[in-house]
Parts: sequence; structure tokens; C-alpha cells
Amino acid sequence: MELRARGWWLLCAAAALVACARGDPASKSRSCGEVRQIYGAKGFSLSDVPQAEISGEHLRICPQGYTCCTSEMEENLANRSRAELETALRDSSRVLQAMLATQLRSFDDHFQHLLNDSERTLQGTFPGAFGELYTQNTKAFRDLYAELRLYYRGANLHLEETLAEFWARLLERLFKQLHPQLLLPDDYLDCLGKQAEALRPFGEAPRELRLRATRAFVAARSFVQGLGVASDVVRKVAQVPLGPECSRAVMKLVYCAHCLGVPGARPCPDYCRNVLKGCLANQADLDAEWRNLLDSMVLITDKFWGTSGVESVIGSVHTWLAEAINALQDNRDTLTAKVIQGCGNPKVNPQGSGPEEKRRRGKLAPRERPPSGALEKLVSEAKAQLRDVQDFWISLPGTLCSEKMALSTASDDRCWNGMARGRYLPEVMGDGLANQINNPEVEVDITKPDMTIRQQIMQLKIMTNRLRSAYNGNDVDFQDASDDGSGSGSGDGCPDDRCGRGASRKSSSSRTPLTHALPGLSEQEGQKTSAASCPQPPTFLLPLLLSLALTVAGPRWR
Repeated sequence: MELRARGWWLLCAAAALVACARGDPASKSRSCGEVRQIYGAKGFSLSDVPQAEISGEHLRICPQGYTCCTSEMEENLANRSRAELETALRDSSRVLQAMLATQLRSFDDHFQHLLNDSERTLQGTFPGAFGELYTQNTKAFRDLYAELRLYYRGANLHLEETLAEFWARLLERLFKQLHPQLLLPDDYLDCLGKQAEALRPFGEAPRELRLRATRAFVAARSFVQGLGVASDVVRKVAQVPLGPECSRAVMKLVYCAHCLGVPGARPCPDYCRNVLKGCLANQADLDAEWRNLLDSMVLITDKFWGTSGVESVIGSVHTWLAEAINALQDNRDTLTAKVIQGCGNPKVNPQGSGPEEKRRRGKLAPRERPPSGALEKLVSEAKAQLRDVQDFWISLPGTLCSEKMALSTASDDRCWNGMARGRYLPEVMGDGLANQINNPEVEVDITKPDMTIRQQIMQLKIMTNRLRSAYNGNDVDFQDASDDGSGSGSGDGCPDDRCGRGASRKSSSSRTPLTHALPGLSEQEGQKTSAASCPQPPTFLLPLLLSLALTVAGPRWR
């Protein structure tokens, strides 16, 4: 028996020696060569990496089995995984920002070209058509176009008031030019101004220009502002940092397989989606208002066409000006008689000029410009691109998983599920913060929404409201202007410095352009925002502010 036992012991010892000689993995720790290669490629020191697997009780993120990662390696890879995801987010955002910026520049160039073309036509044709009636008033016309540009670029001025002031100044100057033989002091011109609305000295041109230009300019500028706000929201949301729980989840998703000795295992698709749906839950809450904004922008392009559309009106301002001057000349005798009847006989100017200049009548260009096709092409491309990015925020998790995370081709038994190679069983969570309460991969506090993103949701709501008002022909900056009692009713209570001939144009320093909506706008082109006062929010914003308060309060208060 003793010999037999000794024989079995020798046999077992021989088998063990053979197994050792053959490199049986069960007989020794596995090498960390692959992990060393991956870790070094990330720019980290290889001195941190063990040569062979060690016990993993020290791990705080990855499963605690035999591992090739030390605590320092786990921390470094967690920070790297977060930085890589944030870089991927910024890259996706930059692509969207570039598209929006390209659209903004294209539309802005086109709208400004229309207005510049109208002014060039006026400067080229009015001297020959109207003589001194134009040449002695070139500054008034130049100022009008400057005001229109300011308004288009977002300056805080009232377009209807701007046009009314222009017609008032022009009437005074032209009436004096048409009657050089008369003395017309300031009080007489004040009387003329007060009767102007009833006399309609320029015919229907001022009213037609006011109605059409207001709708056309507010549609053009709100559309361009919408592109600017959308781009600004994307930029600010891309800067929101990822939280620590997201950092842990992404580390486990991307690098824990390497630490556990299965570097070839790719993440399971549903596992990746759950991780990123948790990490980007706040971003997904932008979805509803983002869609509303883009839908409103697509809708307002309907206002670019027709006799009151952007294409027809902005490029044809000069035609209404020509029509107005012609009407004043045609109705001069009747107008003069009515003014004398209402304001009395003016004194004769003994130093009046000689014979009148022969009356000239300007030739009117066709009011509705034939479409060049350029705007139609811009709108067609914009509609297609805006529709393509409507689901940008809720599609981010799937997009990043498929493009950045080197997913397994299928949810099979060989993909990385966060613990080992194997099938991923949990269901995929819904979109948005409220749907992450049971996310198995990321611990998300649904009662604490990200405030930066909530602020951007409010910006989207405000811009959507502007676009919808613009679609109805209203400028939201001034739709509540009558509430302060300073409207242009009968004139009662109007300060002396704003009535009659004493009315002066508003100082350009009081105009507040929305230059954030037009990236690259220089200070010479725009106006600096005034910080001298803090106006109360208009009544139309109150529902939006209440909505923001409820959103910030969280789901518990809904």
C-alpha cells in the first residue's frame, strides 16, 4: 500500500510539472500585456500597470475579481472616460452649431442684400426722378435705411414709430421745398403735422409700407434670431459637465472589461443606451421645446412669399418712397388749400426763391420683385436640415453609442454587460429625467434638474413665442407697449419734447440689439446692450416664467 500511494503521488507531481511546462492558465496568473498596451496608448505611465493579474478588492467601480487595474489606474481611466464622452458630446454639438451658423449667415446675407439693393436703386434713380426733392433730403432717406437695418438686426426700436417719424420729418421738409415763397415757422409746421393723418399727404404709401414692412421685417429678423438662439442653446448645453455618477457608469461601460481581462468584449448595445440615457437625461428634456422652436421656424418661412413677404417688401422699400413723393406732388394744390384752411394763411417770404423747379414724377419699379430663386433654395435647404435635427437631443445616446462606443454587433452572450461577457437583460429606459428613476446603470436624482439646461429650455420657449407672434404679424417687443399709457392715442399727456415738430428720434444708445442672435456682429454694426435699467417682464412672459418655476421645482410639484 505504501508503494502504491507513493506511486500515485509521483504521478500527480509529474502531471503538475507537465502542465506548468505547457503554460496552463489555471496554474498561474494571466499576463496584463494587453492592458499595458491600452493604458500606455492613453498616455499614462506603464509603471502603474502590474505585470500579471492581482486581487481586485481595491476596485471601487469595476467588479472586484482578479484584475489588471490598480486603484490609481481605475481613477485615471474613469476621468479619461468622462473626458472622452464630453469630447464626443462637444463634437456632435459643433456639427449642429456649424449647420445653424451656416444657415444664419446665408439668410442674413440674403436679407441684407435685399435691403442694400433697394437703397442702391433709390440712390441711383431718385436724383434724376425727383431732383432737389431728393438731393436736399438724402440724409433723411439714408437714416431711414439705417433704422431699418438696426431693426432687422434686433435693435430695441418700434418700427411703426420709426416710419411715422420719418414721414413727419419728410413732410415738413418737402412742404417747405414745394412752397419756397411762403414763410413756414415751427408753429405752422406743428399744425401741419397734427393734420397729416387726416390729410394723408403721401396717399396710401405710408400705410401700405407700415403694414407690409412690419410683417416682413419681423418675420425675417425673428427667423434669423431663431437660428442664433438655437445655436446658442446647443453651445451652452455642450458645456454642461457630466456628474460623478455618470463618470462611474461610463468607466464601467468602457474600461472595466479591460481591467477584468476581457479587453476584446464590446459593450452590449442596450447596456450602452441605458448608461447614456442616464448621463444625458437632462439634455433629453430639451426635446419638446427644441421641436417647438424648429417647427415654428419652418412655419414662419411661409411669410417670406407674396406681396407682403420678405422677398417682395424688403427689396422694394424704395418703390413706396417714390409713390409717396409722387402722391405729394400730385395732391400739392389740394393739400395746400386744406392746410391753409386748418392752419391759416402763412406769410409770404420776401426772400423766397424764384420759379419752382419743374415737377418731376419718378418712375415706379414693379412692386412685387420676381423671385430670384436664391431664397427659395435657402428655405428648402433650411427646412430639410431643421427637420433632420428635430430629434437631436433624444437621439444623442443612440448616436454616441453607435458612433463612439464600439458596440457589439448584437446583444448576445459575448458582449460586455458591465459584469462579464454575457447577455444584457434589463430593459432600456425612456428619455428624459423623470424616466431615469429605475435606471439600473446610473444613479440619477430626478428631483435635481440641471439649472443651466432648464435656463436653455426657457430660452427656447421665449424664442418660440417670438416666432409665433411674428407669424401673426406682431412684434412681441412692443405688443404690450400700450399698457404703460404712453401710446399714440389722441396725444393727451404727450410730453412737449415728443409731440409735433419737437419729436426727436430716440438715442441710438437706448436701443438694445439682440446681437447674440447674430454671431460676429461688430459694435459698429450693432448697438451695445444697455444695463442702465431692468425692465419688468411683459405680461406675455408670465406663463413661461410660471412654467420655468414648476420645471425647476421638479416632478414632485407637477
